[in-house]
Amino acid sequence: MSIPKYDELMLPLLHILADGQEHSMRECIELLAQEFRLSKEELAELLPSGQQSVFYNRLGWARTYLKKAGLLRSPRRGFIQITERGRWALSQNLEAIDIDFLLQFEEFRQFRENSRAGRKLAATMEDSIDPVEQMEAAYGEYEDNLANELLTNVAELSAAGFERLVVRLLVQMGYGGGLKEAAKVVGRSNDGGIDGLINEDPLGLDVLYIQAKQWTNPVGRPEIQKFVGALHGQRARKGVFITTSIFTKEATDYANKIEPKVVLIDGDKLVRLMIKYNLGVFVRSIYEIKGVDTDFFEGLS
Repeated sequence: MSIPKYDELMLPLLHILADGQEHSMRECIELLAQEFRLSKEELAELLPSGQQSVFYNRLGWARTYLKKAGLLRSPRRGFIQITERGRWALSQNLEAIDIDFLLQFEEFRQFRENSRAGRKLAATMEDSIDPVEQMEAAYGEYEDNLANELLTNVAELSAAGFERLVVRLLVQMGYGGGLKEAAKVVGRSNDGGIDGLINEDPLGLDVLYIQAKQWTNPVGRPEIQKFVGALHGQRARKGVFITTSIFTKEATDYANKIEPKVVLIDGDKLVRLMIKYNLGVFVRSIYEIKGVDTDFFEGLS
């Protein structure tokens, strides 16, 4: 079963609270996960930001909307409880609680009209996607477009320019000890199948061997085998194979099972690393998403 959307969680959440007792959010998470038969993988699935699970985020918005509509309340931190209005809602024998149902309550209409999040929800409520997921989905789409644009620029580099890009990226990631030192090392080796090597740490206690292919065609298993053979010839323990294209499934499966350890970086992963380590990109805007600090209010009460 797929992860339920926030509007699919509202009525089941209210049913859990039907006994009138205070229930912890942790308890509600466990009960709803059982009801929807969610797997460990589904429960562990994160939003694109990696900061919160998708299921917990959606449940949080379900709770928020029910609270804004006056169907439940938060008697103390981390706990929720049904209200008289919530009991009335359950008495209607509803098949579901959705935004249209909540709009009958003045408090919810005020919430929607008075907040930018509410106005955004009004425009997209048919999607049943909560505001945080909307923002993260938009960010993901923007980053995908940025990655595609970056990859186009990388593919148009000269061979020497691509080599310099690889050096700059590895240095940005903390390898080589610095750009000057790394430049002396990468590109020095021409031992069959090895394009270069770079220190794994500033002291040079270990070395990474590098193969970089500015290709458009997929890289297959034979190329990886050739690289591994070269690593064995150097008694090397670690290698990185970088390409602007992709790796075949056979190449990936082979690399996952062998020693020495070989990390494969395809074109998409290459530009994602460039974005992560701010190489070839600039920060256009920064947005902060803030939440209520309940500890602060606990300290005032």
